[in-house]
Amino acid sequence: MTNAAWSDDSSTFKALLYGYRMRAGLTQEELAESSGVSIRAISDMERGVAKSPQRRTIEALAGSLALSDAELTALQKLAKQGRARTAPKPETRIYGASAMGVLPPDLDDLTGREKDFTALATLAGELAEGKRRAGHVAILSGSAGTGKTSLAVRAAHEFASRFADGQLFLKLRGMSAEPNDPADVLHLALRSLGVDAVGIPAEPEHRIGLCRALLKDRATLIILDDAADEAQVRPLLVGGPQCLTLITSRQLLVGLEGASRINLGALEREDAVSLLASIIGTPRVAREKAAAVELAELCGRLPLALRIAGNRLASRPVWPISRLVDQLRDQGKRLTTLTAGDLDIRSVFDLSYRQLSPAAATVFRRLSLVPAADFSAGAARALIDAPDEDEAALFLEELTDASMVQPSYPYGRYQFHDLLKVFATERLTQDDSAEDIHAAEYRLNDWLVRTATAAGRYFQPSGGVTVPPAPTPSFDDAAGAGRWLDIELKNWSTAVQRAAEHGAHQQVLDLAEAMHWYSELGGTARTWHDVFGLAVRSALALGSKRDEAVHRNYLAWALSTLMGRASEAIDMAEQARQAAEEAGDLCEQGWARIYLLSARFNAGQPVASRALLDETVALFEKAGFRLGLHVARAMRATQWHMNGELDEAAAEFKACVDYFRQAREGRHSPVDDSNYAYLLLRSTQNLAALGRLDTALAQCEEALVIFEHHHATLGQGRALLAAGKVLAGQGDHANARARLTDALALFERVGVTSLQDDALAELAALSTADGQPGPVRRTGS
Repeated sequence: MTNAAWSDDSSTFKALLYGYRMRAGLTQEELAESSGVSIRAISDMERGVAKSPQRRTIEALAGSLALSDAELTALQKLAKQGRARTAPKPETRIYGASAMGVLPPDLDDLTGREKDFTALATLAGELAEGKRRAGHVAILSGSAGTGKTSLAVRAAHEFASRFADGQLFLKLRGMSAEPNDPADVLHLALRSLGVDAVGIPAEPEHRIGLCRALLKDRATLIILDDAADEAQVRPLLVGGPQCLTLITSRQLLVGLEGASRINLGALEREDAVSLLASIIGTPRVAREKAAAVELAELCGRLPLALRIAGNRLASRPVWPISRLVDQLRDQGKRLTTLTAGDLDIRSVFDLSYRQLSPAAATVFRRLSLVPAADFSAGAARALIDAPDEDEAALFLEELTDASMVQPSYPYGRYQFHDLLKVFATERLTQDDSAEDIHAAEYRLNDWLVRTATAAGRYFQPSGGVTVPPAPTPSFDDAAGAGRWLDIELKNWSTAVQRAAEHGAHQQVLDLAEAMHWYSELGGTARTWHDVFGLAVRSALALGSKRDEAVHRNYLAWALSTLMGRASEAIDMAEQARQAAEEAGDLCEQGWARIYLLSARFNAGQPVASRALLDETVALFEKAGFRLGLHVARAMRATQWHMNGELDEAAAEFKACVDYFRQAREGRHSPVDDSNYAYLLLRSTQNLAALGRLDTALAQCEEALVIFEHHHATLGQGRALLAAGKVLAGQGDHANARARLTDALALFERVGVTSLQDDALAELAALSTADGQPGPVRRTGS
């Protein structure tokens, strides 16, 4: 094209600008880079969308286009003429609410969001009643598939009458590879508000100002759907005092101030089943109610996953629900199964995953190695070998903000949605090498076992300390150690099993020995049977007779005291005594006799001879181990009580009580309290037999207070059981029944069946005395 050719056809600004750019041999991108004017603005001018650019914009282009003074003047003249021609009259430029954007269709079966909808209705009502000086913003956040957009659309349809000037539905495409630019969204908003394209300013700031001016006196509901981050959203918060803006996002958008926040999670079980029934029909669900409930759980009660599963079943009416349940039980195929046409749960998770920083993505994947449902910053630190927990916590917060994990109770812990954990497991095998996975799992298990061992050492009695307790980043006192052991129970108990499988036998032995005294305060019967059983096998693997004796003794205690398997406990204690004698360990020989005697008592065997008890006392005296000595003396006092030698037993109990009370003076461990409290309960039986019921009840109450202080479930149950017996002896049946009922509930919680039977027997005796029906064992006991 010659100069004359394109100069003659220069009646429009767009043609003239295009010609100058062609003459300069520049692409739009090159012109934008050299002039500082955005590509979008140049494109709008050349397409005639922007016919009247500002003087400073034209001057910025002039240098890059090498315009002469005359050419620059010509361009500016055309731009000025364009501004004069296209300046809209107010009555023709702005259109009414009928020009607003059309909303997506509402869902007939939106389920389980009543509370959230009510919160939005309250906000809308406050705006309609003029209770706010400014418009309001509500953020609907949550992981993929929770129904954020569906709730926002439902609100827009339901609240239409409250927003007389209409609704705006603006897609931000935050999870796409290229989220919508706020300037483009503002352009669409202005068009929806009735502004001619030629009247839309080129500069984003001017578009923001125009939007605010137009919405200043309008009652409009605005939906900003699928926001990427705060930077994308802030320019779009243009609503006036009567406007309600609903933002949906997988990000929490914590940087936005003054907004109401609604976080959508999984549905409640009944709501999840109801949603499934709305898709496949209530009769079909009613025929297979159990399968429908399991299907809802396998879908993580996530609305999108339930819709996919429901659509698959609806398209296969001859399938029983159980068939799809069978497919979903295979975790490795679950996400593949949750696909229906273009609905694919894996792909929506993947969009969020690809928004993460590389370090946070690594944490996300490796957290799938944690055995339990929840985890801490300590676990994350171990998985990525971070220098400290603070750095790991930053990545967990990034995952939380992205709705890839969610905060869990108590404070400082996090958890996966079930399907996101499946997705994390998939990504781990795809994105991490086998060597990296093995190393991460090793670090996690090692951290769990070492930390659990350190926690257990806080519960050693003052008279039996082996390795002194030491603080860790997770706790620095007995109370913190106890909380950690309770919260991390599934994680550390699984880790010690893995340690045993991998041949880390010394780690297993160290943990089990550190846990011995804590086992009287926390955990469950199954926990301690497994832990001490693993330790026995590790001792045998290492050929250590002393360790074999120690852990056979602990296992004998668990079998007898916690599990009611007295005959097995007797055999285990006999094996412990033999190993202790081979090792020449006097203390373990003494403990073996104590556990043997205890198991025999629980088995209802004839009482032991005084000689055996005296022999046990003598072993501890010879070893110089005062703690074991007084435990043996308490055992002897119990034996004398059973023989009817009540006064002798009372004197022996008193000596033991004095010793343990002294051990609790000053700084002492929770186990000193536990030993003292258990001794009080043993003494209570003898006091009750002597007819000193008030003193006996007072000792029960003192023991109960101690156990409650340390959250020792088993001890609380025993104290309540003892108190119930004493109250029954005093004729106070109402309070006795209350204590015994509470005791039964605690014994069921820790799974000690023999003590459940004792509590039930006492309750039955009370019912017989009162002429009432006896109690029935609870389900699962």
